[in-house]
Amino acid sequence: MKIVVAPDKFKGSIDAISLCTLLHKEIAAVYPEAQVQLFPMADGGDGFASIIRHYLNTETVSARTVDPLGRSITAQYEFAEGQSTAYIEMASASGLALLSPSEYSAMRTSSYGTGLLIRDAMARGARHIVLGIGGSATTDGGMGMADALGFMFLDRNEDPLDHCGESMSQVEEIVMPETDFLEDVQFTVACDVRNPFYGPTGAAVVYGPQKGATPEEVLQLDEGLKKLDAAFMKYTGRSVAEEPGAGAAGGLGGACDALLGARLISGFDHLLDVVDLEEAIAEADAVVTGEGCVDGQSFDGKVVGRIAELARKFSVKTYVICGQSTLSLKQLNALGVDRMVALSDLAPSIAASVAEPQEYIAAAVKKIF
Repeated sequence: MKIVVAPDKFKGSIDAISLCTLLHKEIAAVYPEAQVQLFPMADGGDGFASIIRHYLNTETVSARTVDPLGRSITAQYEFAEGQSTAYIEMASASGLALLSPSEYSAMRTSSYGTGLLIRDAMARGARHIVLGIGGSATTDGGMGMADALGFMFLDRNEDPLDHCGESMSQVEEIVMPETDFLEDVQFTVACDVRNPFYGPTGAAVVYGPQKGATPEEVLQLDEGLKKLDAAFMKYTGRSVAEEPGAGAAGGLGGACDALLGARLISGFDHLLDVVDLEEAIAEADAVVTGEGCVDGQSFDGKVVGRIAELARKFSVKTYVICGQSTLSLKQLNALGVDRMVALSDLAPSIAASVAEPQEYIAAAVKKIF
């Protein structure tokens, strides 16, 4: 039997590489003769940089930057010197995990720290920036990132605006950088979602609440993104209103598209260009995937959904092991998943399954197979 193991991390619980190792051990206990191939995965969110390092053996670089509230921190990114390519995980500088729940503020947080990491990578010689933009704390339409790269956003009085979410609705002018240092740099944005810039399924409405936005603030942020897109159209000739992925990371995807000419792609698809996962699945009898919480968003560009698509393409069975799930097995069957086991169903509590996932992996594997 040939089995492919290709999970995402269980966020806040276990990383994808460690999870692969555990799953391999338990599958071997059930099927000692099985040929098991391990492909730890990411979709552009938290853990993207470590997965890149796993496959490409990149150098980890530390740089001074700021967190979403402007406090000085040190963050890391990956650098492939031979290809002059930097792999930057937005969450390392502008991620929600850097804040306590009491500090969540979609109105005040900024992606400025991500821009500082981009500047550091360019100073190191990077001519291709691959930016993974999941796990953000921000809904600033990318204003902070752009500000760090030399763009200025002005209000009706031509005064510079703070680079945060509450300023978007006041943007009247965009001033381009004084130098052309960005012209020779290629940008690729690895998105973990496909949401448009604004509107009912846009950045503010869908993700603003989990970043601390009240219902009134969600409406203000959504109007701000609309106003910002109008400025993009005026000063760059490009609207990103309906661009899939433009709403990722609170609109950072759209700013990268409009201001940097970035190519927005699925983080999963970027990894497919790096590893031979599709070929391995085509030759497999079964594929095991998973993530911390399986829900409707799992099938909108994230790892579990994309693995199920690939497996279905080659008529390969798809098994999911996850931390918890909001979907029934009937719903999962309709989405291409043959079997699913949630650790929360095996543990005495969700908290226990998050804290000690390794305690329940063996039982999950036996239940799947």
